Amino acid sequence: MVGSYVPEIGDFAKQQGLNRDALVALLDRIGPSILMVHSQAGAFAWPVADARPNLVKAIVGVEPNGPPVHGLEFVGAPEWFKEGGVALPYGVTAVPLTYSPPVKDASELKWVKDDKADGDGLAICWKQAEPARKLANLTMPILVLTSEASYHAPYDHCTVKFLQQAGAKPSFIRLVDLGIKGNSHVMMQEKNAKEIAAVMYVWLDKALAGTR
Repeated sequence: MVGSYVPEIGDFAKQQGLNRDALVALLDRIGPSILMVHSQAGAFAWPVADARPNLVKAIVGVEPNGPPVHGLEFVGAPEWFKEGGVALPYGVTAVPLTYSPPVKDASELKWVKDDKADGDGLAICWKQAEPARKLANLTMPILVLTSEASYHAPYDHCTVKFLQQAGAKPSFIRLVDLGIKGNSHVMMQEKNAKEIAAVMYVWLDKALAGTR
């Protein structure tokens, strides 16, 4: 396995704005595209798709940045993680998204926490207070893909639930449910990466059937 890390801008909100603008300019140049994002880049997909819903044909989110609203800090056993402050003030981003009814500022969005976790070892999710505003431009097929042994496993379902409440229709695939076990967050560098890629291709083939 070969790993690498590159320099990045410390301000994550600024990263999101810069990447949104660059990717929107790219889509305007190359035309209809599928966005495939992983980890931190997950926060870049939503504002790009929001800005160019006619050009983003699908989003493949491989453990996209999350969970919604409040970040998590991993502290180990027995608590495993604890909740941090508001990291994504627009729910799944730190930059504005097109909500309906519209908001002028993130402070207009109201958040509530689920009463309990959806299962053992899972984080408790945050969502909008009802009536929930809709992310009206996120109408394209969306996949959230999660591996068994990743630090995302306790909370990627929260991203799915958030998108569902906001009117999107994401598909959620846990690799372990398909018998693909043991992968980490960096699944594309592991020995069964081709098997995981095949899962994405099959989903895309079905999601985009009749659109080509």
